[in-house]
Formats: sequence, C-alpha cells, structure tokens
Amino acid sequence: MKHISMLVNARDVIARIRPEIYGHFAEHLGRCIYGGIFVGENSPIPNVKGIRKDVIDAFRHIQVPTIRWPGGCFAEEYHWQDGVGPLENRKKMVNINWGAVVEDNSFGTHEYMALCELIGSRPYINGNVGSGTVQEMAEWVEYMTAVGTPLAEQRKANGQAEPWKVPFLGVGNENWGCGGEMTAETYAAEFRRYAAFCREHNGNHLCRIACGPSSADFGWMETVMKAISKGWGGYPLAGGIDLHYYTMPIHPKMDSATQFTDAEHYATMDSAFYCDELLTRHTGIMDRYDPENKVGLIIGEWGCWHEVEPGTNPGFLYQQNAMRDALVAAIHLNIFNRHAKRVMMANLAQTVNVLQAILLTDGDQLVKTPTYYVFDLYKAHQNGAAVYCYTDDEKAAEGYKAPMISSSCSVKDGVMTLTLANCSLTEEAAIDCGVHHFAATEASARILTGDVRAFNDFDHPEDVVIRPFDVTLTGGRLTLTLPPCSVAEVTLR
Repeated sequence: MKHISMLVNARDVIARIRPEIYGHFAEHLGRCIYGGIFVGENSPIPNVKGIRKDVIDAFRHIQVPTIRWPGGCFAEEYHWQDGVGPLENRKKMVNINWGAVVEDNSFGTHEYMALCELIGSRPYINGNVGSGTVQEMAEWVEYMTAVGTPLAEQRKANGQAEPWKVPFLGVGNENWGCGGEMTAETYAAEFRRYAAFCREHNGNHLCRIACGPSSADFGWMETVMKAISKGWGGYPLAGGIDLHYYTMPIHPKMDSATQFTDAEHYATMDSAFYCDELLTRHTGIMDRYDPENKVGLIIGEWGCWHEVEPGTNPGFLYQQNAMRDALVAAIHLNIFNRHAKRVMMANLAQTVNVLQAILLTDGDQLVKTPTYYVFDLYKAHQNGAAVYCYTDDEKAAEGYKAPMISSSCSVKDGVMTLTLANCSLTEEAAIDCGVHHFAATEASARILTGDVRAFNDFDHPEDVVIRPFDVTLTGGRLTLTLPPCSVAEVTLR
C-alpha cells in the first residue's frame, strides 16, 4: 500500500469547467451511426424519430453536452444537400474512408438535430473544406439558422419551420491529413476565407472552430494561431482551435483492447498522461497570440486506439473497452478539468461501436462500457468551478513516468466533487486529503474498479459497473483507500 497526501483548496479557483469538455464525437464510420445511434422509424428496435431509445436514455443519463458530427475524415467528403429532403431522393455514396460501404444518407442534418434535441445537447457541425466549397459551407449554415431566405424555405419544406441554433462550426477536419494534405499556411488562408462567409443569421452566435494540430505539431499551432488571432475589428476570427490526440502504448503501435501485457498497460498510462504536457505547450503558444483567452482549445478527438476486434471489418474500428480504457478516460478528464481556463471542449472518439466507445450495440442489445461509467462518475463537474488540487507524485510503476494517482476537483452549488484514478495494477492508495476553505460535514463516494482487462459484453453486460464506496471525513480531512485499477467520485457537502 502506498500512502498518498492530497490537498484541495476551494478558494483557489482555476476556471469554470464548461460542460462541453464532456462532449462526444459521432462519425459515419462502421456501426456508429447506423445500428448504433440510428435504426430508422420502421425498425422493431424501440426508437424515437429513428433514433434508438436506449441510446437516448443512456446519453441523457450522463448529460452528453454536445456531439461532433458528421466526422472526422467523413466530413471532408460529406455534402450536406445529399442528406436532406425525402429519404427516397437522397443521394447514395461509397464511404471510401471507412470500409468502402454504401452510405445512403438517411441520417442527415434533420436527424442529427433531432438527436441533439432528444438528448439535450448543443450541435457541433463539422464542415467540408477538403472537397467542399466556401459557398457550400456558408449555405449549410444558412439552411440551418436563417429565416426568410430561399434556403430557410427549403428547410421549412423539409419539415423544420423554425431555425435551429448552431453554436459550433468546425471549419474542416484534419486538413493536415485526410482533409486535404494542406500545409499550415495553406489551411490558415483557407480558414480566413471560409470564416468570412459563414455568417451569423437570425441571432445565432457561431463559434467558428479552426483545424488545429495533430498531437505535438507545435509548428501547425503557431502558424494557425498567428493567422486567426486577429480579424475583423481586431477580434479573433476563430472561437476555438481543434487538437487531436490518441492514446497508444507506443506511437504508432496498436495493441489488443483486452489482451495486453502489464508493460503495455503502464506505457498506455504514460501516453495518457502525456496529454497534460501537450496541453501545457499548446496553451503556451496560444497565450502568446491570444493573451485575453478568447480562443478556446478543443480536443476534438481523443481516446484509446486499439486493434480492431478479430473477425470485424478493419475499416469499422470496432474495439472492446476494458478497465484500462476507463483509467485513460479518467486521466484525460482530470487533465481537461485542470486546464479549464483554456480548454473549452473535448470530444471522445467515438460514441457507439467505434474506438473508445461509451456504448456497444448488437441488434436490440446495448452494453455500457467502463468508459461510459467514468462519464457517469464525472458528470457533476459540468459547470463547476475547477479548484486547486495537489496530489503526491508517486509513480504508478518503476520505470514509467505516469503518476499513480490522477485527480481533479470542482465546486458547484455548495457541493465539492473530487475525482480520482489509481493507475497501479497492484498497489492500494491510502489517501489523506486536506480540504481547505470548504466546510463539509458529510462525504459519500462511488467507485468503478476491477481487473484491468475486465470489460462488459453482450453475455456479461454488468461485469464492470459503479458501486458504492466508503470514505471518511473528519475535521476537514478526507481519508480513503483506493484499490488498484480504480476510478472514484467523492462528493462532499
């Protein structure tokens, strides 16, 4: 057992934790949309407007604040007019990015907006720069948000009389790669042009999001931030810039989601904790060009990327999800909370049946993964004030950089939420935490724990679930013993 000292100070406020930090990502990839989220109104699977009811209920329970759509690489070949109007008239295409399957466009703008309305989330539309045009993206914005224009009348004829609110618009995706193989200079010029014509209609405030770097491409961040930091009237052209970072044991090596060595586990923990260094360095660049913090940092794609499950289409990116993935999710969310001054949004890749999914489906069956339960444990942080949280830097294992304990803390409506993850496979953590400037009189806790390779499947859907957990609060000191390979939420009132 390792003895770990902690300290939280409710007076030392970092920033508000925006709900969108707990966002998600749904791409037309594999079985994420079709069969995962959307089954159509004629399906025997219970649905609302074609959207699976069990998925709606699961999303609502963890308070999903936003879902980035329609991609991903798919967004850079997506033409929005193909996905509106009568289903029988919608153009089919081949999804060459992901499995070369036929995309019938039955899930388009109206269906996505219905999903957002049903789960209470704010839309995040990702537009097409790579194979699209300025006119196409500008008209999509007009179609969704305007009143009294020809495109607004088209929307009305397609069944939506009232305009939607679209708070977030991604101007391209991974334009350094699948979005056009652009240089940073080329993309920066394209962004300025696209941003100028994607206008705000009918009082809709549009946060234009620039394509940011892949992982540690600090040169891309430098070039794009310099270009977008000042536009009309001296204000930034972008409200956010989008960084992508995936967790792997050793980049670019992929391993099995459930059959991995202890060494690969700890290497994965190192990879997850590297996100903190990435955010610190990228934030430093942003601070130079945007000292007033007007451009938010978005981690638009994050999570574990493992080998696909044996026997599945390699283009569908279907992987299982074990307790190791839950630890990675907890580490990232704690890091995002600690960087809440600059981080405005994050989108886990991806919601259903793809990469580090929170849900898996098979016909009418649905399984909640360990990662889903981490979002359940952490949902109280949304809109809370992130506060100072110190933890001893005891290493998870000899020879690795990752600390044993990941943590973050917030205060909202007189309630303090402390989230913790123990990354060790063998050691309990006896935690003694001093709670300062917060007069708590009671404490309760929930925990997710199990073997690091444990997962939920359709035969055993509840092997890894949240359970009650005992903690002690005495005279401003919180004590608990955190098992190996565990994620916990502690609530102080």
